[in-house]
Amino acid sequence: MAAPLLLSGAGLLAVALVVLPPAAGSAIGWALAGALVVHAAVVWLVPVRTRAGDLAAATAALTAVAAVTVSTVLVAAGLHAWAILLALPVLYATSMFTRPAAVAVTALTCLGGSLVLLLTGTPGEGVQVAVDVLLVCGCLVILAVFVVHGMEHMAALVAELERVAAVDGLTGLVTRRVLDDAMAASLTTARSATGTALVLVDLDHFTSVNDVHGHPVGDAVLQHVGAVLTAAVRSTDAVVSRLGGDELAVLLPGCPVEVAAGRAADLVDAVRSTPLLLADGTPLRLTVSVGVAHAPDHAADVRALYAVADAALYSAKRAGRDGFAVAGAPAHLG
Repeated sequence: MAAPLLLSGAGLLAVALVVLPPAAGSAIGWALAGALVVHAAVVWLVPVRTRAGDLAAATAALTAVAAVTVSTVLVAAGLHAWAILLALPVLYATSMFTRPAAVAVTALTCLGGSLVLLLTGTPGEGVQVAVDVLLVCGCLVILAVFVVHGMEHMAALVAELERVAAVDGLTGLVTRRVLDDAMAASLTTARSATGTALVLVDLDHFTSVNDVHGHPVGDAVLQHVGAVLTAAVRSTDAVVSRLGGDELAVLLPGCPVEVAAGRAADLVDAVRSTPLLLADGTPLRLTVSVGVAHAPDHAADVRALYAVADAALYSAKRAGRDGFAVAGAPAHLG
């Protein structure tokens, strides 16, 4: 968005300098037009994360100066539609900067436009000049308010979408996308020296729970088990996630395989010993099957770690459920 705005300013400035009669500021105008083109190329080619904050400030200042220069040239030619060009720096600042910076650029642009009006106004037309100043600055302020409001509303919507995408709406656990990102990061950080364990958790006979008690109870079971798993691990060194359906996962960064096996046994015991109380007070006994895989012992990347942990999970299920299995080792039942 910044590059097209800068190029638009350069194009308008060049057209004004070619079409209109020569003015005292034409040399400065051509220099600014060239600078705008170069700056547009920099903004387009250089990734945002490598540009310093002063580049953004310089862009706003350069665009404002260019607009004022164009204004001066057009006023000298007797054209009064020049004030429209002052919207360029305001549009740029309000769409790209934070609110304080947008306010500052809008104020500077209003000041520049007011100075042009005062310096080029006809003597004796003070009232008309004052009206023109109010109209120009009023329009710029209204434009800035609407754009800033729209951008902030859009930012709030994006933040809400990111939050929804990161958190499972039923259990409150993080989604698989967040788990995958955390897993990828843990495999490449210094903590990977002790390895990273992935623990897959699957509810036993969950289909029967839905068939006998109904889906509302099934949802309550998922919420309950998610809360039990969260309470059984430390939030500072574990990530608990719902992968989908009745399958959950616990990521243990910086965890040796022996410790991960102990954590898996604790999770199985925690679910077994914490039944869900139904609406009539009847305890609903729940059990889980758990599969454990470790990187780099069993796999080297995220996809392979999932596959190995899933194979261990089904090993625990085949052995009779209500237990856990570590990749490459016999299952342990409760």
